[in-house]
Amino acid sequence: MKHRSISLLVCALGGEGGGVLTEWLIDIARHAGYPAQATSIPGVAQRTGATTYYIEVFPVPMADLGGKRPVFSLNPVPGALDAMVSSELLETARQVGNGMTAPDRTLVITSSARTLTTQERMQLGDGRADPEDMLKLVRQFSKQHQVFDMAGIAREAGTVVSAVMLGAIAGSGLFPFQRSAYEAVVKAGGKGAEASLRGFARAFDIVAQGRQQSQYLEQVLAPQAMPAGTLAPQASPPQHQHAEAFPQTVREMFGLGYQRLLDYQGAKYAELYVQRLQSVLAAEREADPAGANGHAVTKEMARWLALWMAFDDIVRVADLKSRASRWQRVQGEVKAGEDDLLKLYDHFKPGVPEFAALLPEGLAGRLVAWDRKRVRTGKQPWAMPLKIGTHSVFGMVALRTLASMKWLRVRGSRFALEQRMIDKWLQGVVQGTQRSWALGHEIALCGRLIKGYGSTNERGKENLLHVLDHLAHGGRAEEAAKAVRAAREAALADDAGKALDATLVQHGAPPRPVKAVPIRWVRKPRGLADEVQAKVH
Repeated sequence: MKHRSISLLVCALGGEGGGVLTEWLIDIARHAGYPAQATSIPGVAQRTGATTYYIEVFPVPMADLGGKRPVFSLNPVPGALDAMVSSELLETARQVGNGMTAPDRTLVITSSARTLTTQERMQLGDGRADPEDMLKLVRQFSKQHQVFDMAGIAREAGTVVSAVMLGAIAGSGLFPFQRSAYEAVVKAGGKGAEASLRGFARAFDIVAQGRQQSQYLEQVLAPQAMPAGTLAPQASPPQHQHAEAFPQTVREMFGLGYQRLLDYQGAKYAELYVQRLQSVLAAEREADPAGANGHAVTKEMARWLALWMAFDDIVRVADLKSRASRWQRVQGEVKAGEDDLLKLYDHFKPGVPEFAALLPEGLAGRLVAWDRKRVRTGKQPWAMPLKIGTHSVFGMVALRTLASMKWLRVRGSRFALEQRMIDKWLQGVVQGTQRSWALGHEIALCGRLIKGYGSTNERGKENLLHVLDHLAHGGRAEEAAKAVRAAREAALADDAGKALDATLVQHGAPPRPVKAVPIRWVRKPRGLADEVQAKVH
């Protein structure tokens, strides 16, 4: 009987141990007496560098070949792969797009985890590639597939993702090796072997169970079988007493938003979120009684309203940095053992805006005016650099004391300002929806403009208010909707604001007012001036 080699393509990012994984597989094959060969294919990606490894194993022991040796290929042949395992979803999609997999042959095992590209990070809006599109590609061009979060399992186990990938390969039954052979090579790794075995075992169980379910479905349902290896269902957000008041399509997002604001400021603030969202729902039901658009305006508002209402300030930062879950996450990231000493330092540099945010508006205005006067005289804005040891009792007490000042937040100038801006945006959404569902939807999506902190956050709010004042209320509703959409997309595409100004003028609105920026004169250091003069002569 003729046999052919079993081919596997391993796709990993830099630092994930793809080379170690390949060495493990070759060691396992040779100890088990099977001929095998591996080659590495270096490449360049926009993140940490992508390297692929191609492995072939002949499924007949060397002892049974009668002195013959199989001929292996040095490179993978597109469409001729038996399996591909990948640690990152976009890399999986990239290899599928290169034609490496075949829908009638290839098993694809991929992580659902993402490492964002430079281009994705640069976008002012949500620049992430749609994972559902990538999953569709995987489903379409694979015979079978398994998708799960390899990076998450590696973090939980305290190991690297290569051990998880090894467990996935073992669980798939791709190679004629026993589980004990895989585990033996991991144990030989010395320090860290215990954690690697935990990650190995978790991935092995996930893939093996998915394989069994797939085989069962094929036997029982035959042509009606569902594709194997879909993403594990995510846990539903906790339901609240107000959830029933919202349509089914809105409840998940509402639950997440309600929980966020409950954690942020308490029940009273979360109730305000409910009231605001109900006013949007009432307007949308009036504009779209049949719900033909899936209550998309209310759903988008549930998302962006919660994010804006839970704006970041020094109280929020102190709360997040002093939580037990954060300490546990850092311990896992650095792989600290029970006998290791871990010291964690947090660096802060709060300035006048951060302190003024917690003061009443009168005091805050005087403090900000004082700082601006200093800047006009050529001085740097006032700030207080801090280095706090979160591992120490003093550092933790300081952060928890600041985190407990939620009561002060609602009395501060920034809270009052943010609520006024939120109400103006909310009013714009409600009134826009009453005029036209499309207009209300476009104004609701403008919540994407509010992001980041400092000058980025301020610029986003100024852009939103300018759009509300000059585009949302003019002309016919259909034209206003198009203008708002064009302005939003221009603002998200260009952080300098030139595209937004051009779009505003194009739709009959004035460009944003030019902001005065103080000129700061800096004296050239004497040593540098002498050096430049000497080079000139």
